[in-house]
Amino acid sequence: MKTTSAIAALLGLAEAGRRIDIEQNPLTLDMINGQLGSINEKYLGGELTAGEHVKIEDYMDAQYFINVNIGTPAQQFTMVPDTGSSNLWVYSHKCWAIPCFTHPLFDSGKSSTFVNDGKAFDITYGSGGIKGTLAYDTASIGSSITAQHMGFGLITSVSGISFVASKMSGIIGLGYDTISVDNLKTFIDIADLPEKSFSMYLKHSTDSEGSYMVVPGKDTGYDDIMKHTVAEQKYWALTLSSLKVGDTPVATSNYKAVIDSGTSLIVGDKTIIGPLIKDIKVKRNCNGYDQNPDITVTIDSTDYVLTPEDYVVKVSQGGVTECLLGLQSTNFPAGFDYVIFGDVLMRKYPAFFSLEDNTVTFMKKSASPEEVEALIA
Repeated sequence: MKTTSAIAALLGLAEAGRRIDIEQNPLTLDMINGQLGSINEKYLGGELTAGEHVKIEDYMDAQYFINVNIGTPAQQFTMVPDTGSSNLWVYSHKCWAIPCFTHPLFDSGKSSTFVNDGKAFDITYGSGGIKGTLAYDTASIGSSITAQHMGFGLITSVSGISFVASKMSGIIGLGYDTISVDNLKTFIDIADLPEKSFSMYLKHSTDSEGSYMVVPGKDTGYDDIMKHTVAEQKYWALTLSSLKVGDTPVATSNYKAVIDSGTSLIVGDKTIIGPLIKDIKVKRNCNGYDQNPDITVTIDSTDYVLTPEDYVVKVSQGGVTECLLGLQSTNFPAGFDYVIFGDVLMRKYPAFFSLEDNTVTFMKKSASPEEVEALIA
């Protein structure tokens, strides 16, 4: 019998917004260390030691980037579309730090819609920090998704090697405005969208299709696995019911799963991640990594399985490609009951983020015409 989902997949009946391509940046050990440091400020405030289809650029499964336009006429910048933060910032042409010599800079004098607020804008990361002033201007992604009078950080001072190593000229935060610096509204809040939602389809660098976003809505080529209600409207935080390596469970009572496109790996406290990875062996030369057990992530009551092919990532270092375990443990303080699920999970399970009903829906590729035909038979 022909199922409704199979028919929809075959005919492409699902409604979607505009596609925006995403690019990737090469993953190195330095970048991973920098990202682990940035989690410090993102989630702990610096106290760790205590529609449109948008192309996403990619290189070797690392940071993902989209093109963001600011000003009138538009000046284009490469930015991380980050579901784990909520602010927009870009390097200013008045910046004299090292990263500002190697990245495009925003020239406020060339924009007829620029408004300078002058208030200090400051974000300190574990791996460095950015400082500048608050400003307002028109921002857009894709061909027609525009946010008028968008508040953003105009950065004049930068510290930290991770900013030099990264290709990004800024960040566009896609989280909740409740965690926004200076309580600024997010791009999705302000943008002229019929629906406050977006979806992300992150691919491996070897995938011929390429990575992309859909704003608003989701792609026609995917079916829903499960819709999950956001448990805490700060991050895109879902209820993490359990973790399992092979058949061995790991206790996760009261923990939440934060879905974070701005982090490459899965990161959690050593009490959670330690038992999960203690028997997983990943050699730098990649030999035998596929013999490791599967990891099962249970959100609410739905299992999301990661095979070694999913959670082992390849990094580029000195022209040599090495394998690295895509899960990292760290010392989070008591009361920080989150596990950060980055691109390792999101590559396997594309995600639809909706502010309309505060949910995250994970998806899978729709059945092919041949598979649909088999269902009919």
